[in-house]
Amino acid sequence: ARHTSAMRSYIVGGAVRDRLLGLPVQDRDWVVVGATPEALKAQGYLPVGADFPVFLHPATKEEYALARTERKTAPGYHGFAFHASPEVTLEDDLRRRDLTINAMAEDADGTLVDPWGGRRDLDAKLLRHVSPAFAEDPVRILRVARFAARFSDFTVAPETEAQMRAMVEAGEVDALVPERVWREVSRGLMERAPSRMFAVLRSCGALARVLPEVERLFGVPQRADYHPEVDTGVHLMMVLDMAARLEASLEVRYACLGHDLGKGTTPADMLPRHVGHEERSVQLVRQMSERLRVDNGCRALALVTAREHGNVHRSGEFGAAARCAGPIDSPNCCWPASAMPAAASASRPSLTRSDRACSKRCAACRPSTPPPSLQARPSAASAGRRSARRSTPSASTPCAPGSQPLRENGRRRCRSGR
Repeated sequence: ARHTSAMRSYIVGGAVRDRLLGLPVQDRDWVVVGATPEALKAQGYLPVGADFPVFLHPATKEEYALARTERKTAPGYHGFAFHASPEVTLEDDLRRRDLTINAMAEDADGTLVDPWGGRRDLDAKLLRHVSPAFAEDPVRILRVARFAARFSDFTVAPETEAQMRAMVEAGEVDALVPERVWREVSRGLMERAPSRMFAVLRSCGALARVLPEVERLFGVPQRADYHPEVDTGVHLMMVLDMAARLEASLEVRYACLGHDLGKGTTPADMLPRHVGHEERSVQLVRQMSERLRVDNGCRALALVTAREHGNVHRSGEFGAAARCAGPIDSPNCCWPASAMPAAASASRPSLTRSDRACSKRCAACRPSTPPPSLQARPSAASAGRRSARRSTPSASTPCAPGSQPLRENGRRRCRSGR
C-alpha cells in the first residue's frame, strides 16, 4: 500500500540496514512524508539543505528530509532536478536510492517498510540496484564498490554490474568531479577489505577511468623470488588488505596504494625487474594526488613511501636519529616503517626501542592514528627530562650544513633541519 496519509516520519537507509545486520547504528536519517517546508519550520525544525529540503530536528538535531523525487537533467553528478511535495510517497522516495539494501524504512513503531526487496537481498548478500534511475548518477558506481569493500561477503548482482559497465561505456564516469572520487575512494580504503572496491571497479571498467595508475599494475609481472604472487596488481591488493587488518590510518593506506605505481610504467624489455620504479612512483603519486585533490597529509606520506619503501625494510638496523632524519614532513613517518615488515610476516607491528625513542622525541613522527603501543602519552617526568636536554654541537664534529645538533643520552647526533 502507498503511504499518502498526513505527515509521518520514517527512519531510512543505512540505519535500517545495519540494524537488520546486527551492526551498531551510527547515524539515523529520517524522511518526512506528507509535509511542506513551512510545516516543518512551524514545528521548530531548522533548514540546512541547499539543494533540497533537509532540516534538523529541534531537539535531537538529526536530519529530516522531505520525501522527494529526482529527474536527470544533465550528465554527471550535479545534473539533477529535485521535486519535494506532500504528494510524494515513501515508496517514491525509496525508489530513487542506489541499492535495495539502502532502500528500506521503519515507521515509529519499528515496522519495516521494504517495497524494493532490500531484506531479501540482505539475506542473499547481494548488492542490487533499485531501479533504472541508478544509471543517472555515476557516483553510485563508486558507492557500490565501497559497499563491496565494507560487506566483503556480498556480491554485486549481475544486472547491476551490467548497468555499471554500460554507464562507464557511456562516459558517465568521466563527468565525476575529483572531490567526489576522492571522497568515495578514501572511504573505501578505510573499509575492512579495500581490495574488493578495486575489484568491483575493475570488473565494470571504471578503475581505468578514475585511477588509471592503479589499473596499469594488473598483469605486470614481478620477480617471483621477492613476490611469489608475481602480479603487481595482486601484490598491491594484498598490501591494502594487510593495512586494513593492521587498522592503519588513511594516510598509511593511501601510501600503500601509491607505493608501487611506477611498476606500471616499467619498459617491457626490463620485466620482471623494475629498476628505478621508486622515482617513477613518486611522479605518479604526485600526479594522482593533484588530480584527485588529495589532502596534504595523505600526499606527503605517500610521496615519502613511494621513494623509500625499498629501504624501509632495513629500518630495524637504523638508529632513531637516522630514522627521523631528512625532509619527512608527515605525521606518520615512523608508523609505515614499523608496519611494512609486519605486513610481510602477516603479524601486528612490534616497535623497537628506536621506534619508541623516535616517536617520543620527534614531533613530526607522532602518528595521527598510532598503533596501540604508541598511544600512551609520555609521563611528565620524561617530558621534563626531554625539555632539559641541551643541544650544543661538539667542536670536533660539526653538523653538516642544513642540519641541527641534537644531544641524546650523552651522545651527539645531527638531524636535518629541512
